[in-house]
Amino acid sequence: MGSKIKVLVIDDSAVIRAILTEILNEADDIEVVGSAADPIFAKTKITSLQPDVITLDVEMPRMDGLTFLDELMHTDPLPVVMVSSLTQKSCDTTLRALELGAVDYVTKPTVDISEGIADLAGEIVRKVRIAAKARIRRQALPIVPPAIPIARPFSALDTRRMATTDKLIAIGASTGGTQALTEVIMALPASVPGVVIVQHMPPLFTKSFAKRLNEMARVTVKEAEHGDRISRGTVYVAPGGKHMSVSRSGAMYHIELSDGPAVNFVKPAVDVLFRSVAKYAGKNAVGVILTGMGEDGARGLKEMREHGALTFAQDEASCVVFGMPKKAIEMGAVDRILPLNLVTRNIMDAV
Repeated sequence: MGSKIKVLVIDDSAVIRAILTEILNEADDIEVVGSAADPIFAKTKITSLQPDVITLDVEMPRMDGLTFLDELMHTDPLPVVMVSSLTQKSCDTTLRALELGAVDYVTKPTVDISEGIADLAGEIVRKVRIAAKARIRRQALPIVPPAIPIARPFSALDTRRMATTDKLIAIGASTGGTQALTEVIMALPASVPGVVIVQHMPPLFTKSFAKRLNEMARVTVKEAEHGDRISRGTVYVAPGGKHMSVSRSGAMYHIELSDGPAVNFVKPAVDVLFRSVAKYAGKNAVGVILTGMGEDGARGLKEMREHGALTFAQDEASCVVFGMPKKAIEMGAVDRILPLNLVTRNIMDAV
């Protein structure tokens, strides 16, 4: 067996530090090499302990977690798993942390925190293991739209085509998807055909994510609602805890939300969305699978391709976690393998 994953736990609560340490040390391949009550203490410990992964509380004394994370990603990038409460404020902060380069997050229970954290032991261990293998970007993404669009310029003919087309763009992502989706969506023009997205997130997170993107992007971004008519220039993000699919009535696509069982252990599931797009949009669809752990979306993307859709997968070099795209590629579900910075351009070329 190889060397253990070295973890530094940063949390202002001594109880949480102790619980996280105990949970992680119980895993055969993980060792907590130290802990810190705030980022100031953590800085010296990072230098001396050289951890492979950091767990970081969202709200910290002396230096807030975002400032610390921003500094870390510019000077000495390390895989970070955020530990946050499921509140609106914490969701917004955690999303910003993911934009800055945090790999993933674990949500603290709002009541009986000690016992609740222990119940999340499996998730915490799994996400630390994923983080240890993640590719970390050194710099944060810009928080304003780029002055020069990443996508190619569009002629008047392009715009007329998009205004009258019944194209549909479907995207799935998981770990690392917050950064990847932000980059893709920020480059979309306002005239793009309707876009439907599944990103693995809890309910409050998807609402905050859609709101944040809507404030930055040239397209309209919203958390999807049951019955929404899919419109040009609008991006629909599946709400956490609900499966999202599309249906068709005449020339119009509509959003359908359901409370069915988890698929591939997740809800929303990318496969549920992709399979419905294969059925109702067929060759008029473009499917994209981005960074993420596991295999959700691979089978659905293959169905899309078999129904005539053009399908893309993010390449290994630009993925935080090359799990979902890798599985889709292995299954023969992918037409083109692309670096992240070329995904939007290829989408727009396809429609």
